[in-house]
Amino acid sequence: MTASARRAFAPRMLIAPSFVLALFIIAYPFFDIARMSVYHVSRFGILGGFAGLANFRRIFADPVFIATVWRTLVWTGAVVSGTILVSLPVSLVLNENFHGQGLARTLVMLPWSVSLTMSAIVWLWSFDANHGMINATLQSIGVLRQPVQWMARASTAFPIEILVGILVSVPFVVTIFLGGLSSIPSDIYEAARIDGAGRVQQFWRLTLPLLRPFISLAVVLNVIYVFNSFPIIWVMTQGGPAEGTQILVTYLYELAFRLGRPGEAAAVSLAMLAILMVFTTIYVRMQMRSAEP
Repeated sequence: MTASARRAFAPRMLIAPSFVLALFIIAYPFFDIARMSVYHVSRFGILGGFAGLANFRRIFADPVFIATVWRTLVWTGAVVSGTILVSLPVSLVLNENFHGQGLARTLVMLPWSVSLTMSAIVWLWSFDANHGMINATLQSIGVLRQPVQWMARASTAFPIEILVGILVSVPFVVTIFLGGLSSIPSDIYEAARIDGAGRVQQFWRLTLPLLRPFISLAVVLNVIYVFNSFPIIWVMTQGGPAEGTQILVTYLYELAFRLGRPGEAAAVSLAMLAILMVFTTIYVRMQMRSAEP
């Protein structure tokens, strides 16, 4: 082997152990779940006879699953879009130089250090019908005459969970946007001001186009993160009342651990993977087309 070939081969040998480990961590669970999805599986995880596509047929024939798919898409779309719309102006403000900027950034990032489970518990207490601060505050200012059972109806519980999902997702997206804003050179803004461009024109003509890669990154990562987010829905309503707040990840958990149907739960997990892959592929292709001259 020549010296140049050894130099080219050495980096591959250095990363090979990590690559094999990552492949094992990802591939083994995937193939195990794929195998479970085509077998009859007991509630204790013991494989029985070959089932073919029977598990998939059962979940696709379940009206709860179909409704859950649409609700998951609403949940993901609402939380991700709401997070982007809230995080963008917040990051623009935090990017400005002002007294107390460091403290303001710390306060915005602070909720990121709290687990989703704890955040969901705090918000569940806040919306408690008898002792929650939301009812107490609204009654004290005269908006409500009597306490409202916020979490007893899906029509109010699900929007509340979407709001909580947005609030807990903002710190992560703000971090991405602040990184993008810090990478934009200040010279182009000075040139724009000299040419007479106002703040609004600078935002639409400079900031937003230059932030597009970071917005795309935030959208893709948040879709994956929110789509698979379990604690908020489960802690606050456990998919109820009457399956009215059920999303795919809580539906999967209920199938596997409450109803003892791990084969169907494995089929649901593969359906979730397929949905995410379709979205990611479509979104990335759309972004690549829009970036073409």
